[in-house]
Amino acid sequence: MTDLPRIPLSVLDLAPVGDGASTTDALRSTIALAQRAEQLGYTRFWVAEHHNMIGIASSAPAVLISAIAAATEQIRVGSGGVMLPNHAPLAIAEQFGTLASLYPGRIDLGLGRAPGSDGLTAAALRRTNNLQADRFPEELGELACFLADDFPADHPFARVKAVPAADLQPPIWLLGSSSFSAELAGLLGLPFAFAHHFSGAHTVPALQAYRESFREGGLLTKPYAMVTVNAVCAPTDAEADRLALSGALSFLRLRQGQPGRLPTPEQAAAHPWTPREQQFVLERRAGQAIGSPDTVRRELGRLLEATDADELMVTAQIYDIDDRRRSIELVRELFAEAPLGLQQG
Repeated sequence: MTDLPRIPLSVLDLAPVGDGASTTDALRSTIALAQRAEQLGYTRFWVAEHHNMIGIASSAPAVLISAIAAATEQIRVGSGGVMLPNHAPLAIAEQFGTLASLYPGRIDLGLGRAPGSDGLTAAALRRTNNLQADRFPEELGELACFLADDFPADHPFARVKAVPAADLQPPIWLLGSSSFSAELAGLLGLPFAFAHHFSGAHTVPALQAYRESFREGGLLTKPYAMVTVNAVCAPTDAEADRLALSGALSFLRLRQGQPGRLPTPEQAAAHPWTPREQQFVLERRAGQAIGSPDTVRRELGRLLEATDADELMVTAQIYDIDDRRRSIELVRELFAEAPLGLQQG
């Protein structure tokens, strides 16, 4: 049996709201999962920003990050990510400056350039219908300058201060599922996290683009790439398949324009799957790690060999918190040791 490389492990969570559950239940479960991840030695615990989705309770990452950090002691907590087009850079700088002041050395700021919602919701967030992804580099630059209090003297915002300003700035990560953010992260010397769980077909090309474009002089002296993978681990392949079907049906409904709460495994099994829907699930599952510990070990080994990732982040839309907790426990057992990952800030 192939040994898995000794690399840092982390967790991404979306605070899924299960059918029949409340958002309070979902948020409490996420905090409990973070506490267990810390006990297991995971490096970081991130939450993702989504809006207008009744099955996801992580719409306000900064608020949830604060609650998680308050309930833990050492694990790094961050955003995977904050969707920069939805917010004014100064607002993000103030939020994460506050977090980094409250929890020094424990906060990560992961940024994405997609709105994480539909166009109408994005307009309601930013109060404009002119959201442009191509402004991402400009707004990223503003955010970095606010965090560092380092605008050029002639910049229009040179006299504007982000308060509070943290003594230890939260490190900026760029997130993506294509080569755009990968190349930008490389050019800026920033760490990069690829959403393999969302777009597995582009993982290797994006990481290659990141490493080839990397320029020393930002946060890093050499590239640092993290890959996020959908990992559902259970004692048997059949049990993992049963648990994973909830997330598969939830994502299918989202793509069909019918987002809802996370269905139970029983509801997912009872769904009248059409051949086309079954094919969609099979294609989405390719490259993910779903199964018994032996199966997950094999799939993660293939992914890490193909990507040469510096850090692995696991995520799973599992209905029951006990099953979700067991999944990260079983994944952790596959790695004899898990060193801490990137710790700047």
